[in-house]
Amino acid sequence: MKDELKKIVIEDFETSSGNKFQSFQLTYQFFGKKLGAAPIILINHALTGNSLVCGKNGWWGEIVGIDKAIDLNRYTVLCINIPGNIQEKESFNFENDWILNDVARLFIDLLKNLKIKKIHSIIGGSIGGGLVWEMGLQAPDYFENLIPIAADYKASDWLISNTYLQDLILKNSKNPVFDARVNAMLSYRNAKSLNKRFKLEFDDSKKRKVIDWLDYHGDKLSKNFSPQSYIHMNHLLSTIGSKQKSRNDFKKLMKKTKSSIHLLGVDSDLLFPDFEIQKTFGLILDFKKNVYYHQIKSDHGHDAFLIAVSYTHLTLPTKRIV
Repeated sequence: MKDELKKIVIEDFETSSGNKFQSFQLTYQFFGKKLGAAPIILINHALTGNSLVCGKNGWWGEIVGIDKAIDLNRYTVLCINIPGNIQEKESFNFENDWILNDVARLFIDLLKNLKIKKIHSIIGGSIGGGLVWEMGLQAPDYFENLIPIAADYKASDWLISNTYLQDLILKNSKNPVFDARVNAMLSYRNAKSLNKRFKLEFDDSKKRKVIDWLDYHGDKLSKNFSPQSYIHMNHLLSTIGSKQKSRNDFKKLMKKTKSSIHLLGVDSDLLFPDFEIQKTFGLILDFKKNVYYHQIKSDHGHDAFLIAVSYTHLTLPTKRIV
């Protein structure tokens, strides 16, 4: 299937804060088998990602492709752009107060508009994993498998603290995207990862290699991401699970969900600590049988979910996830 960017208009949409839209445009891309010819996998992109999930410039090209973990010879892959992300920054009104639950409802409307009756698996890492939880709770019969990676059903106090610091940097820095990205890299990786990689070494210009690496990531994102997009996506990250006022609210919704749930945690993750993922697994296991926990063992921290080699150490259940 061709991977050109497609557009669809969702009519009569209202956000949780009461903003009403007579029409709202979403963009998306298909990859792999023709729609209707194979099981569908929906992949939710991460904070700085977009709908280009595979191919030469795809952000998850190590995982999605011909003969890869998510095999385009076997599946139809769909990826939708979160409104206001790097792809949609020119057309989005950032004045509206969105939460991730709003995005989930929009995405479900898109799937229904495309007349997709069933999704084999919905997969996402980080904020994309938070979106997996939001969508799974809203459409309990629609997804056969929920696969949130390095993400929980709620924004913890720790995560909210991180997004608060990011917001302060983005709204007060003279170089907001660069500075915020450099700061964020320290929670996307960890001390062991950086120490092992850079070893206090200098490059040819006598600049520390770790500083050069941080500058590279700051520069790269500054060229592609507007401060408004970053502020918006960072805010959405902080609103994961905000519609549920308590753990009991989550349990009531989860009990309605027929999907098999595969929680993937990263043992070295600082942003979504693995002990939180395990707590959620235990919570669901009390009342649901088809729930599984898998640990990714990696030195790379939160960003391990982006790296193919991370999954070689993953213990999978007896049947395939995808």
